[in-house]
Amino acid sequence: MTDALLPNGIKATRGETNPFRKGCNPFAQTGRSKLQNKRATLNQQIIKQMRMRAGAENLLKATSNNKVKEMVLLELSYVNSNLQLLMGQLEGLNSSVEVYQSTQETANIPLIALGLKETKEVDFSSPFKDFILEHYSEDGNCFDEEIADLMDLRQACRTPSRNEAGVELLAKYFSHLPLMESRFFSPTRMTGIFFTWYDSFTGVPVCQQNLSLEKASNLFNMAALYTQIATRSNRQTIVGLKEAISSFQKAAGILNQLKETFTHTPSYDMSPAMLSMLIRMMLAQAQECLFEKMALPGIPNQFLSLLKMAQEAAKVSEIYDHVHQSMIQTPVKDNVPLFWSTMSQVKTNHYRSMAHYFVASALLDHQLGPSDDEDQQEKTLSQVYDRLPEGRSPLDILKKKEERERIGKAHIRRAIRGHEEALRIYGLCYHLNKLEILQDILKASHQRSLNKYTDHESEEEFCDYMEAPDIISKTENKAEMEVPAATKVKVTDFFQRLGPLSVFSAKQRWTAPRTICLRPEDRDLGFTLKGESPVQVVSLDPLCPAAAEGLKEGDFIVAVGDTDCKWMSVSDLMRLLKDVNEEGIDIKVVSMMDNNPPMPTKSATFCGNLPKTYSMICLAYDDDDKNPKSRKVSKKSSFISWGLKNRLKSASTLSLPTADQSGTLPWNKPCPTFPSSSSYNDSVLY
Repeated sequence: MTDALLPNGIKATRGETNPFRKGCNPFAQTGRSKLQNKRATLNQQIIKQMRMRAGAENLLKATSNNKVKEMVLLELSYVNSNLQLLMGQLEGLNSSVEVYQSTQETANIPLIALGLKETKEVDFSSPFKDFILEHYSEDGNCFDEEIADLMDLRQACRTPSRNEAGVELLAKYFSHLPLMESRFFSPTRMTGIFFTWYDSFTGVPVCQQNLSLEKASNLFNMAALYTQIATRSNRQTIVGLKEAISSFQKAAGILNQLKETFTHTPSYDMSPAMLSMLIRMMLAQAQECLFEKMALPGIPNQFLSLLKMAQEAAKVSEIYDHVHQSMIQTPVKDNVPLFWSTMSQVKTNHYRSMAHYFVASALLDHQLGPSDDEDQQEKTLSQVYDRLPEGRSPLDILKKKEERERIGKAHIRRAIRGHEEALRIYGLCYHLNKLEILQDILKASHQRSLNKYTDHESEEEFCDYMEAPDIISKTENKAEMEVPAATKVKVTDFFQRLGPLSVFSAKQRWTAPRTICLRPEDRDLGFTLKGESPVQVVSLDPLCPAAAEGLKEGDFIVAVGDTDCKWMSVSDLMRLLKDVNEEGIDIKVVSMMDNNPPMPTKSATFCGNLPKTYSMICLAYDDDDKNPKSRKVSKKSSFISWGLKNRLKSASTLSLPTADQSGTLPWNKPCPTFPSSSSYNDSVLY
């Protein structure tokens, strides 16, 4: 993969000469960039077909003409066929694992990587400038550079490099999102910014006006990037295997964080069921890499070592079996690529067969000698089996050559059957057949088991159909979820010139800046200052000239003369006011206003660019209703204003109800919702 630097076209600040952010060149004709470009094209084609289908369904409902109905039904059949073909092509992209593999990978089974979610470009310029002017009473054009930096950062996150620098890039943008939310996303008004992301499995677009979808999708891409780093690692070296193990564990940790934090994301690839399956798959691939790490230096041809590796292989098989079971459950099975579920089946049978091969080698190739530790071998063999054939004990198997050979051959026969099943399943999937390296590995393992059986086959021996017992899975190094430190990156707020977030945020309300002329009397200004930045006026003398000019107790000083002092401390501000002469100096102050009870955020989610697909209603819930003693007596509203307020309370919001099913909560009352579409109901989204 060729990584390139993308300059943002803006003047470097603070003496910087390098481009602003690093990202992969989207025009580089590499395998991964071509794959992402194909994904973006498919997403556009899918949304076009979905719009046509929605229009045809609406026409079908509206018309009563039988001839028109026949034409519409015919058109619907074409559209649905096209959608099926596009979904198949998208599944093919999700099955293209060879693009993400290391170029040196020639002897290991390919691993599965997640593709990055695609998104549309977002223009923050006009909405942010308008909000800065209206809410912060400042000229939005003065923040052109900060807005451009933010847009460049988001654009670079669409094509991150496949290394730690790319992860850090996504983490920086993720850390900026809470700051941006505090600055510009008010609970009482919408910014008019729509964030659109495409489902990585179905290609269905989901659109929201709040930042929940943006945060969740960014986390998903961070996990996807870790999986791509893992599959790119050179698994022929210990260092490469360690990198792959760590990356898969970090991907699982981020996906788990996404599952626990964003529980109502209206995109199917980030639903709880799908995320649970992805977490299991990442941990299974990490466990597979741990097994390869143990086997890389070579497996000693010793009784105890072979039994240990048999249990390790059985553990990998068991985890992949759990992954496959989660893939075939409803509703996950409807959207998981067939390639993924087939690959998990193949690996389940392959590693189970390897476990039986190792046990067979331990029993057939080694005899209990006088120098061997009989107690240790007996203990190890007893831990391999959950149950032994009737009338046999571990010591009998170790001491009797006939028993060792009989059970060893049973294991090798079961290994052969497992390898044959893996090859059969491999042949059922079209996309899996493209992986020639996988076929070579499966055939080589099958041939090795056949050779082992041939070496110990006797012509005089009668057919023995004894079934080999199951092998207990066990591992010394279990793959665990790991939350990377990269998800928490300290960043500098792009819009820190607006002032400290504790006061100057979208949730707070204050008056427009007022100019006060300070004239000292006997070197006394008539008030004192306190607090961190911004500095607050306290102990105001009501008879001083400043009070006569309009200064109030509790005002925040935002400027002294032409100097902005939102971030100044008390001592810095006192130095500015220390030498004020009789002519005085102008200061600018703002007064905090009482925040009205926040109205519910109006935010509908659009799927497939159809504004009818997903909406939930939650009414504002006032905590004051819980405690009647603390309720304040308010002036009764007139009849006209009462009707207006009740109409505002029925605003729709994307916030889903909590687990509290108490009948006293306002959202348990019947509320109007957006009209639903038969084609895009909740089952499509989840």
